[in-house]
Formats: sequence, structure tokens, C-alpha cells
Amino acid sequence: MIAAIDVDPQRTFTPLCPSELPVTEGHLIAPALNSQAEVATYRVLTKDAHPATAIWVVDSHNKMLAPLSHPNADLTWVSHAVPGTEGFQTIPGLPAITEYDHVIWKGIEPDLHPYGACFHDLKEKLSTGLIEWLKANSVDTVLIGGLATDYCVKTTALQLKQHGKFDVWVNLDACRGIAEETTQLACQQMQEYGIHIIQSLEEFHP
Repeated sequence: MIAAIDVDPQRTFTPLCPSELPVTEGHLIAPALNSQAEVATYRVLTKDAHPATAIWVVDSHNKMLAPLSHPNADLTWVSHAVPGTEGFQTIPGLPAITEYDHVIWKGIEPDLHPYGACFHDLKEKLSTGLIEWLKANSVDTVLIGGLATDYCVKTTALQLKQHGKFDVWVNLDACRGIAEETTQLACQQMQEYGIHIIQSLEEFHP
């Protein structure tokens, strides 16, 4: 069985919300996400859901990426993906949330800022249930797209490969990264763990 996973395709990570964490062209990936869902049995959505008063929140972009000593929030970020705001919403062109087969919300607690969709904590001990749900539905292959390639997509893919032992494919046509250099490094790291990195759905041959 194949599952297509839409990792955090939210407006907070696009130019639609320029004061949050805009990723270039992040709002344009819906057609590619929809296409990869067509070759899958199940479609999963993951969403950041952060309190506005989380411990890692700073008030300007130039204060971001400062290291934190907290065990489950490693860097500072501006407020983003707050439930009830535009940034929390998925990008235009995706189905309603009730049309997905499974949904994971992450980072809801004010002292948690996970990147991957499989664990609530950075030490990867507290499961979100995603791996268990996939295995319960006999999924052995996952096809991933979303935002951003060099953070949440990468971490989700690595968690699924390392902890779930799935055959993991990352479809770059359905992703966008924050920066070219870190995106290239992320792709290299994923490939080192046996994850397939493909430029488009045409290269998907499970």
C-alpha cells in the first residue's frame, strides 16, 4: 500500500503570509501534491499548530534561529501556524481536511516545536501515532511532498525511514525549500539513509 503525505502545506510557509515564514513558491505546490495523491491508497495531512505564546517565539525575523537550551524547542522562530489564523490554513487548491484519511497536528504544546510528523518531542520518544497508523493500514511505501524540504519534510522522511522502515520517496516537484544550500544538504542526507529523491512523479517507481 502507498500513502501520500502532505507535510505542512500551510499558508504560514508561503508568500501568502509574508510576516510569518514564507518559502518561495510554497503556495504553488497543491497541483503536485494532488497528483501524487492519485497514485496512493491513502492521503495524510500534517499541520503545524502552534500557540502564539510558545516559548520559542521571537518578535522579529532577525532574532530567529538563535539556539535554545530547552529539550524540545531547539531554535527561536517568529510566531507562525497559529490555529484560527490565515497562516494555519492549508494552501489554495488542496482538499478539505475531512477528505484526508488521516491528519497529524504537531507542536500544539507551548514548549514543543517538533519538525517531523512522527514524534512530538525532539528526542523522538513520544509518538504522534503516524507510524502506527500507517502500519495498521498495511502501508509499506510513502510518497512525501510539502514544506519545507530542508526542515519538516526532511525530518519526517528520516523518521519514517529510520523508525518505520518504510520505502520513502520525496517528490521535489511537490516540495519547496527555504534555502538552496540547506535543501541540497537535506537531499544528500536523506539519500544517505536510503530515501529516494525524485524530481517529479514520473520518476516514482515503487
